[in-house]
Amino acid sequence: MLNRICNTILPTVFGCIALMVLYGIVRMFAADRFRIPTESMTPTLIPGDNVLVDKTLIGARIYTDFGFTKDGVRLRSVRMRGRRKIRHNDIVIFNRANHWHAIKFIINNVYCKRCVGLPGDTVSVVGGHYVNNNYEGVLGVEERQRRLAAMPDSILRKRRVLRASPRDKHVKWTIRDFGPMYVPRKGDLMEVTPETATVYKDILEWEIGKKLDIDWERNRVEAGGRPFVSHVFRHNYYFMAGDNVFDSDDSRYMGPVPEEYIVGIVSHIIHSKNPETGATRWDRVLRAL
Repeated sequence: MLNRICNTILPTVFGCIALMVLYGIVRMFAADRFRIPTESMTPTLIPGDNVLVDKTLIGARIYTDFGFTKDGVRLRSVRMRGRRKIRHNDIVIFNRANHWHAIKFIINNVYCKRCVGLPGDTVSVVGGHYVNNNYEGVLGVEERQRRLAAMPDSILRKRRVLRASPRDKHVKWTIRDFGPMYVPRKGDLMEVTPETATVYKDILEWEIGKKLDIDWERNRVEAGGRPFVSHVFRHNYYFMAGDNVFDSDDSRYMGPVPEEYIVGIVSHIIHSKNPETGATRWDRVLRAL
């Protein structure tokens, strides 16, 4: 009797364990699922959408240190070889990098945005519309950008969304008139001036591990008490933007995203449920993006 029970139960148990291990491997190396919680990517993605993230395109990110904390740590990881690089207009899942004006990694703090700037691009917002010196087509959703262009400043100020990073009196960028901002590329040499140090302050402090002292009156920048006049970028960065341009926390506020923080590229909406009613939106099931 005992042998019969063992012969029946044990294969089932081992089968379940094997399926769980396989599921974990797939999530780690190939693909994962994320739920869209906000309206920042409307109308392309809406709250309640569950999206499939392909990790094989740019290569899966593998952690080499699991000492995560709620306050953030320095991300340590390696990336497997992918099938292609990120392209303009790809929809990307990534960990938010900028926390309290410092580059930190907080696990599971993920965002979904559209890539409008690759390493080496120069990105601007001109009259509410994204402009990229290396891309001639439309970036994002043009209709939403037209609405931003027509929206009065008073409404944007009331919603506290008009001013953009770096929120400094010397660099008066807004979400409607932003930049031009160069998106740093690994190996690029940049002259460090009070203006560039202000724009890239969080990135520079992360890369060199020192606080910057920016003196506009003396036209001088110091790092660790010494003059800081030039810098070679050590990482690739990407400019991420929400399609809902007047209601999206993106690179206009938090700066470019380091490549290491990118999880993968969204390929499909798997399924979608109305957050209020729980009803399935059948017209959004298995929709390719």
